[in-house]
Amino acid sequence: MKKINNIGIIVAIAAALTVFSGCSDQFLQDKRNYGNFGEEIYDTYIGAQTRVNTLYNYLLPSSTGSIAWNTVSAGTGDINAKSTEEYGGFSDYVNPNVILDNKNVPDYIFQEFGSTNNKSPYGHIRECNMVIEGLRNSSLEEAEKKELLGQALFFRAWAYFRLVRTYGGVPLIKFPQNPIIGDGAGPGLVEPRSTTKEAIDFICGDLQMAADYLPARWTKSAQDFGRITSGAALALQGRARLLYASPLFNRADNKDSWKLAYESNKASIAKLQEGGFGLDNLESPGVNGAGWAKMFSTYASKEAVFVTLYNNVKTGTGTNYNKNNGWENSIRPINTGGSGGKGTTAQMVDMFPMADGKKPYDANSKYLYDPQRFFLNRDPRFYRTFAFPGVEWKFSGTPANQAEHPEQFPYVGANYVLWSYAWYEKLENQTKDNQAGYGADGLGANNKSVYIRKRTDDMAVSESPLYLYDNGESNRAFQYSGAPYMEIRYAEVLLNFAEAACGVEKYQEAVDALKLIRQRVGYTGDCGLDEDLITNRAKLFSAILYERQIELAYEGKRFDDMRRWLLWDGGEGQENLKSTWKVTGFNGNTCNYLGVQPLNNQRRTGIEIQVADKVGQAEEKDGKDPIISKGIMRPAAINLMKDIMIAKKEEETPKPNTAVDNLADFYREYLYRKDIRVDGSLEYTISFKPQYYFIGFKTNMQANNITLNQTIGWPDAQNGNADGTYDPLAE
Repeated sequence: MKKINNIGIIVAIAAALTVFSGCSDQFLQDKRNYGNFGEEIYDTYIGAQTRVNTLYNYLLPSSTGSIAWNTVSAGTGDINAKSTEEYGGFSDYVNPNVILDNKNVPDYIFQEFGSTNNKSPYGHIRECNMVIEGLRNSSLEEAEKKELLGQALFFRAWAYFRLVRTYGGVPLIKFPQNPIIGDGAGPGLVEPRSTTKEAIDFICGDLQMAADYLPARWTKSAQDFGRITSGAALALQGRARLLYASPLFNRADNKDSWKLAYESNKASIAKLQEGGFGLDNLESPGVNGAGWAKMFSTYASKEAVFVTLYNNVKTGTGTNYNKNNGWENSIRPINTGGSGGKGTTAQMVDMFPMADGKKPYDANSKYLYDPQRFFLNRDPRFYRTFAFPGVEWKFSGTPANQAEHPEQFPYVGANYVLWSYAWYEKLENQTKDNQAGYGADGLGANNKSVYIRKRTDDMAVSESPLYLYDNGESNRAFQYSGAPYMEIRYAEVLLNFAEAACGVEKYQEAVDALKLIRQRVGYTGDCGLDEDLITNRAKLFSAILYERQIELAYEGKRFDDMRRWLLWDGGEGQENLKSTWKVTGFNGNTCNYLGVQPLNNQRRTGIEIQVADKVGQAEEKDGKDPIISKGIMRPAAINLMKDIMIAKKEEETPKPNTAVDNLADFYREYLYRKDIRVDGSLEYTISFKPQYYFIGFKTNMQANNITLNQTIGWPDAQNGNADGTYDPLAE
């Protein structure tokens, strides 16, 4: 019998009638949970749309999410990111003192009853299946039905994709199951694992259907910004095909897999261009990559292929649709009213290209890299990814205690400068790599020295920030931010295409895509790319992965790239798990093939910029800044909107000093870079185990589905903890 909650349906329809006036607040209102209805809801477009909007509510990624069953890694210091070069601190995946098994492995599938989260991935997949079945059985007009079905199919594919890239094949539940044993669907409640190929093909089939049903651009583009398009569906399909073509699954370098990835990503670019998507500010890169930076604080960026919308509606204002982006608050230093900021690693700082596009220490670069003055002559994206002592980082607001406590909050937002150097109270600690000093300008023990700046809503770039600065909230002044989060942006699609094109040996197409990425930040000519990329497949693959590290830094993509390419060890020892897992393509070792050092057996370090010995130290930990107390004048701060970050060479004829030269001289005279420990004791190095490339099931997952075979390399709870038998590479 069909049942309808009449009051609920009236409320849902009323809400739907008021949405999409071009404001993300209203779009978010429409994504509240309208899930408790009968089948009749699908017989009206407005009613059916509320059910589709429920999927957005459940399945859109979070801008500050840590990798878990219900969200993707988004650039925070989570277990994934701390397994890469982006953050220090051993995660359980790389901690040499931790061995993961089926009892302590992270669980990205099973959802315990009574958890604060209301659904596991399969709960969300069930929701998708219910919406898909309801729409297919509805009396909607065909065009309306397809438009809504396309969105539901996308989200089912998105939920499955997140599982498959972690586990390989998983049970594929394609219809709403009936939990009542004895009903017609009862015997089908227990579903075994699919092969990985079956899962990828199913995901890509859903996405192809979604692309066929959805528009390239919604007619009411402002009102419907953020809704899934046909280009978004094909972009996710391209990402899935690229995953399956990569060495993780394609150990023999099979060209058929690369061909599918190439065709899918090429189609996605064509469809996105048809819908008006592309690289933001390609024709106007601005100074120091300002055009590139601006897209992260723009409401309707044409780069936003798959995007989560936020608003700056405050909690406790009589609304239940406030949804704030916490990223800005998380990266702002403590003396701005932010939560304290995020520190980077020395490896990331030293990795970015020089201003001519060449890597640091490349003999062909016209710039000599100076790690002590690391900010000189770098790729424009460097200055929009990191903040360092002596650079402006303006914001719209004034800390509440700025006037009363200028030592803690020295600046109003419009004048903010990051002076994050440090000093010590004990000289013997100054050179120790396990000791950190006390930061200037009220940063104190919370000092990060070199901060992650990526995706900031910088007032100098955007005069109308998307956050509501609340100086009444200690350390949470930026929490009410409406900046969108782009899970898939056009630049990634271009890079996916470049990698797939390289896979099928269409080298010029791959190089052309790389050039576009670099032209958008101001490169010209050959964009600093080596001439032999169009003849050297391995070197081109390596250049593409390097570009991904730079372009997509702190966007939650690096861990997946490292998994896809087996970059902790190059695939060494895979044949010990199963003989057929041996890497036979890519010269038998992906790291050697690419010419990169495996991350295993390395250590990451942080950077501290400290006061030089000649200046002296404060007499106590929180004593007066020794630079200020000695009467040393700090130079004018770098204004990234006008100061070109190219310094004069030491041997050049003296010329009028620029702000950049002055800052470089100040560093040379009064500051010193010290690399500090972030990976604990010196006796330990990164150790990512061969079996971790495919995560095994935790015991509770197998207990709830006795047909689930454990993955090879992991203890099988159904078989006395013997080695698992499921092969993610078997077709």
